[in-house]
Amino acid sequence: MNRIRLTSIAVAAVVGVSGCAAPGLGGGNYSRAQVRGEQSVRLGVVEGVRDVVIDARDTGTGTLAGAALGGVAGSTLGRGDKAGAAGAIAGAVVGGLIGSAVEKSSNDRRGIEVTIRLEGGNLIAITQEKDEEFRVGDRVRVLSSGRTSRVTHL
Repeated sequence: MNRIRLTSIAVAAVVGVSGCAAPGLGGGNYSRAQVRGEQSVRLGVVEGVRDVVIDARDTGTGTLAGAALGGVAGSTLGRGDKAGAAGAIAGAVVGGLIGSAVEKSSNDRRGIEVTIRLEGGNLIAITQEKDEEFRVGDRVRVLSSGRTSRVTHL
């Protein structure tokens, strides 16, 4: 009965983790710290657009949840203390690897790299989450503050 309860808790943890979304990284997404802050604005024209993948941040939660679930599932395979312990260890390792891969693949984001010729003639590129469609020739504005820049349509 305890194994069923532990398995249920582990499954609930994995489901809960899979629903966690990372904050948006597009041109229209602002962190709380960026709100009401001043930004410089530059105007330009899109010279090129390229699709990219924004690599997910590894929080370790998928690994932990997968290891917990795998350990519980693995411990039920063997008969006796030693076999159950070996199954739990093997299950935790395999579950951790699977959980890490699931977390990464579910958190990776589609992004774009937008190359812009600014009005002064300088060429810059900004990478952000794909939340707007940009085409060569579009007039855009580049908003910058500190290390953060974003590109949006005029």
